[in-house]
Amino acid sequence: MTAVVTTGNGGFDKLEVREVPTPEPGADEVRVRVLAAGINNTEINTRLGWYSPDVVGSTDDAATSTADDAPVQRPDGGWNATTPFPLIQGTDCCGVVDEVGDEANPALIGRRVLVRPCIRVAGFSSLEHVWLGSDRDGAFAEYVTVPAAEVFAVDADWSDAELGSIPCAYGTAENMLHRADVRAGDDVLVTGASGGVGSAAVQLAHRRGARVTAVCSPSKADAVRALGAAEMVGRESPPPPDSFDVAVDVVAGPGFGGVLGSLRRGGRYVTAGAIGGPIVELDVRTVYLRDLRLIGCTAWEEPVFRNLVGYIERGEIRPAVAKTFPLREIVAAQQEFLEKRHVGKFVLIP
Repeated sequence: MTAVVTTGNGGFDKLEVREVPTPEPGADEVRVRVLAAGINNTEINTRLGWYSPDVVGSTDDAATSTADDAPVQRPDGGWNATTPFPLIQGTDCCGVVDEVGDEANPALIGRRVLVRPCIRVAGFSSLEHVWLGSDRDGAFAEYVTVPAAEVFAVDADWSDAELGSIPCAYGTAENMLHRADVRAGDDVLVTGASGGVGSAAVQLAHRRGARVTAVCSPSKADAVRALGAAEMVGRESPPPPDSFDVAVDVVAGPGFGGVLGSLRRGGRYVTAGAIGGPIVELDVRTVYLRDLRLIGCTAWEEPVFRNLVGYIERGEIRPAVAKTFPLREIVAAQQEFLEKRHVGKFVLIP
């Protein structure tokens, strides 16, 4: 099969389109023929080794400063410390089950499915997890094998590209809203609202009946407002203080203090990213004097992915697919992705 193999930490030269053996499912696994695979910040961050504590700049800084001729190989640069290079990345997967292992349900064969990329290897009583495309081979290929428990059949008239834009971004956003207990009537601030996770959070918070204020550049405001945002804040402007019940933040960086200060007493700050930079200034007095809760989110809770499938099948959400690319054009796709001129998701088609 054709796959994009990431050979190590570094620049775009680490992405090799090559022929590799088609995987065979294990006893409790299924093989999925990939129909569409979304692009996320995490694939670029993993290639760059951005998750290492040694990296202190924004994701854009890391992307532009990586030297292809002498990249730093980071043993702690992945989600779970060490990335198992060479690796087929690709966290998002929409596909069709074409083969099942001896212990998997044969009724899945022929079903169009989404793959849950956050695999809770010790069950949902433990936060231990592995990620598709970061800890094991993912969907930047014609086929991928996954545990049978991680595929979810979807009955919807969406295109493959639309479904392929869902798993990572919408799962991450729904997990943040779930952990922060966002409910009808909440005032919610969403940073990075034009990106994959941010645009998903806008839609999903609006679906819950929250009133959403979105942070994005003015040029993208109309598109983000169409996703459900009631108010907009420019990316360079601080959000209004003492105004929100929940802040959904995937940016961090220099604006962190303003986001924290925008919360009302007893507010909830929830994060699953730091594209603006992971190192921030925090006045701890803001946290304890205002009874704030700070919530980090990586491992997904059990209801999250089933919730998303239900929202899709009931027509309660609709993804923003900015553009599709052939799988072989992954470098061009990631280069354009990093320009951040789009709203929503880029999707690769094998």
